[in-house]
Amino acid sequence: MARDLLLEIGLEEVPARFVRGAMNQLKEKTAKWLADSRIEHGEVEAFATPRRIAVRVSSVADKQSDMSEEAKGPSRKIAQDDQGNWSKAALGFARSQGVSPEELYFKELAGVEYVYANKSSVGTATAEVLPEGLLGIIASMSFPKNMRWGSHELRFVRPIRWLVALFGEEIVPFEIAGVQTGNVTRGHRFLGEETVVPEPSQYAAKLREQQVIADVAERERLIVAQIDGLAKEKGWEIAIKEDLLEEVLFLVEYPNVLFGGFDPAFLHIPQEVLITSMREHQRYFPVFNGEGQLQPFFVTVRNGDLRSIELVAKGNEKVLRARLSDAKFFYEEDHKLTIGHALSKLESIVYHEELGSVADKVRRIRATADLIAGQLQVGEQTAKDVSRAADICKFDLVSQMVYEFPELQGIMGEDYARKAGEREEVAKAVNEHYQPRFSGDLAPSLLTGAIVSLADKIDTIVGCFSIGIIPTGSQDPYALRRQAAGIVQIILAHGLKLQLSELYDAALSVHDARGTKRSAADIRKDLSDFFALRVKNLLSEQGVRYDVVDAVMAAGFEDLRSVVERASVVQALAAGDDRSEFKLAVEQFNRVGNLAAKADGTPIDPSLFAEQAEKELYEQWLRQRPTFAESAEQGNYAKAVQSLTALTPFIHSYFEKVMVMSPDEAVRANRLAALAGIAGDIAVVADFSKLVW
Repeated sequence: MARDLLLEIGLEEVPARFVRGAMNQLKEKTAKWLADSRIEHGEVEAFATPRRIAVRVSSVADKQSDMSEEAKGPSRKIAQDDQGNWSKAALGFARSQGVSPEELYFKELAGVEYVYANKSSVGTATAEVLPEGLLGIIASMSFPKNMRWGSHELRFVRPIRWLVALFGEEIVPFEIAGVQTGNVTRGHRFLGEETVVPEPSQYAAKLREQQVIADVAERERLIVAQIDGLAKEKGWEIAIKEDLLEEVLFLVEYPNVLFGGFDPAFLHIPQEVLITSMREHQRYFPVFNGEGQLQPFFVTVRNGDLRSIELVAKGNEKVLRARLSDAKFFYEEDHKLTIGHALSKLESIVYHEELGSVADKVRRIRATADLIAGQLQVGEQTAKDVSRAADICKFDLVSQMVYEFPELQGIMGEDYARKAGEREEVAKAVNEHYQPRFSGDLAPSLLTGAIVSLADKIDTIVGCFSIGIIPTGSQDPYALRRQAAGIVQIILAHGLKLQLSELYDAALSVHDARGTKRSAADIRKDLSDFFALRVKNLLSEQGVRYDVVDAVMAAGFEDLRSVVERASVVQALAAGDDRSEFKLAVEQFNRVGNLAAKADGTPIDPSLFAEQAEKELYEQWLRQRPTFAESAEQGNYAKAVQSLTALTPFIHSYFEKVMVMSPDEAVRANRLAALAGIAGDIAVVADFSKLVW
């Protein structure tokens, strides 16, 4: 007979950002424990609110499955001595398997006899193993931040206040941190009360009676449906940002949507400020009209019913009015600050004790950006815009608005720069140079912003590498991986003719002027290894096979446009309809490469060609080279590879009819030189020997 299982951990309010992870962890640990304990079961469901995490398992078997399995031990010559007595190794093996030495036996495996033991046990009743198992699950949970309370040793995300543990209608008895399990749960803190859960299948229904929607998906559907209904009723566009919805979802147990308004006079402040104040500080959803313009309204979610909802709305309006008044004050005060004065304040802000002030960093960004602009040969006006944008890119860091709302850095800089009379491209670049700010964010739209962003990001990376701060494992406190990924994204988004090595050199030349703790050669090597991983990740995210990634990376990855295009072409050929034909070509390429490795740099002398097949291969290669070189230069690697595969029949004929390793030293060296020339062209595309068929 099977029964349902329920475990609910009742807690003091858990920070919203921790709840989903805790819920998923409880579900995964419960499912794993049941599997490891050989207890058959049905669906595993998870529930969570700010005050509880729970798991319900349907159709849990009444007893563990019986076990019978064969365990392999040491070989016979290790298990027994010359007189046939069991060795210490064999006796230890028997003990570890819970059998007597007399129960050991031998079986042959791959021509060698090994000792074996047959372990078998009758399954224990599930009710007997549940107390220890559930207790272990709770004790093993981990969180980003833990608490201890009272005199208890247990560390948990928040103090445990009640426990519900039911197997069918029976309570699973155990205690943790002074809390004994039972069948009583707690409803909404203000609208509900304690209630008995008779058996697991009634868990969600009993909580709903106490004004708690325990099902996360149901709670989310309710919130979204109410917001959508309000938007339709009012003719609004209500922006439901996923991370805000996720936070609100785990702030409430019984959601009801309400709306309020604020003084339209606040709308003269940039809407990003108002939106940030509403979203980040009040957890409100902003309201827009059909043209995307912010309206003087907000939407929020109450953790309760509809009683006195108008009063609640007025309270929220009062709180928001104070927030927006602060923002208005900061905004107006910031306009009294000139850009020049703001830049002078950067001198006193420490960027890093070994890398100087923020003003020092800005000067490095300016110098690096100028070098990058020169490498890209941008126009005169763009070069001026790059210099000016780099000079002022961090000035808003000393503004009161950014001090209050750090997430508005760049956004406020753009607004203030525009109002100060800066060119539009410069003002926009002050904002865009932070892009992409996160994974999935857009690259800067303007070339000016792109160049300043590259300079800022490579300066950060090179600066950190120069003082020995290099990401290891999961540790990356300065977000250098994100900065490097941003550099890759920007170069590809703008199709910049910029080698990664040129970027390294620009930043290194600027940092060398201040003096670095490490040599430029060591820093450059670390940079190459670091960016190689970012490029590999990029190609993998694009669905490129691991062997194709290795093959094209081996041919160089500093030209990002080239490596992406080459990966696309090789992937298509390796997996396309003509896959078998391409495989034959690759085999010929690899034969050429293997022998070319023996060349000693001797120049090719056509007069030494003695066989017709080698003359034909050489002449065909010369005919294809202009097309190949032009195609590779233009990034048309599909056509470049086509030029190479045109050599395939000639290479095949060559190896059929020509003895490369001729006893004549001059002939041998000349043949190897010819193959090395062809191999050099092949290597421009990929190291095809790395492909796995």
